[in-house]
Amino acid sequence: MTTVAIARYGAGNVRSVELAVRRLGADLTDDLAGADLAVLPGVGSARSAMEGLGDAAEVLRARHAAGRSILGICLGLQLALDESEEDGGVAGLGLVPGRAVRLESERVPRIGWAPVEPGGEAYWFAHSYEAVTDATVATSEGHAAVVEHGSFVGVQFHPEKSGAAGERFLEQCLSRV
Repeated sequence: MTTVAIARYGAGNVRSVELAVRRLGADLTDDLAGADLAVLPGVGSARSAMEGLGDAAEVLRARHAAGRSILGICLGLQLALDESEEDGGVAGLGLVPGRAVRLESERVPRIGWAPVEPGGEAYWFAHSYEAVTDATVATSEGHAAVVEHGSFVGVQFHPEKSGAAGERFLEQCLSRV
């Protein structure tokens, strides 16, 4: 059975992520270092999230250095970058080269269903910042949607709120560990 640990730093979507991975048959654990998959969820602001991570930041860096799987969701993706311009500038975890910048879009925050290319599958987005990184492997309406760097996969969308498409995405993540 696959074990999943969710980094707890005050993010608002922890419960929905827990429910989504349990539905897929994963066991939840508090062992962020030892779990098969660590999830860095995200709803909130960069500064309070980085402060809330505390010692978990070093655990996540060590996991990444060891090639152990990490999934970043929304703010979790942005925290994995080198830095974010949110909150006047915040150092990130440095798992992925790049930075989070304020969206330049017709609508900010960008909320709603949108297709991800390649593939065209639609997912639920809710964000005001976006990742700017060469590690982007998929986009949505010109914005980074999926980022991969080493053992880290980050998504700007919320798979736990994206119905069947999100469930398939999470299944793929669990099957890779």
